[in-house]
Amino acid sequence: MSASEEEYVYDEESGEWMPQSEYDAKQAAADVVEVRDAVGNLLADGDQVTLVKDLDVKGAGQTLKQGTLIKSIRLTGDPQEIDCKYPGIKGLVLRAEFVKKR
Repeated sequence: MSASEEEYVYDEESGEWMPQSEYDAKQAAADVVEVRDAVGNLLADGDQVTLVKDLDVKGAGQTLKQGTLIKSIRLTGDPQEIDCKYPGIKGLVLRAEFVKKR
């Protein structure tokens, strides 16, 4: 199919007709969630972060101190939450505002 034969779709957000391929690319870009740390650095899966303040961990009866290193984070799809592993704490989820990329 040549470019002149490509299907056009209506984008309700912009109110314009656009080629299907351009619309699909726009939708894919919109699905990407940016997660930023306390100072604005972009976080990605596998990054190492440090805590910027002491945090009481509910249910674990433990406090994680400022400066604690958390290795190999995972993004959850929520722009404010990251999934972490830490010895002695299962299912640790931290808010991105309390960490800084290392």
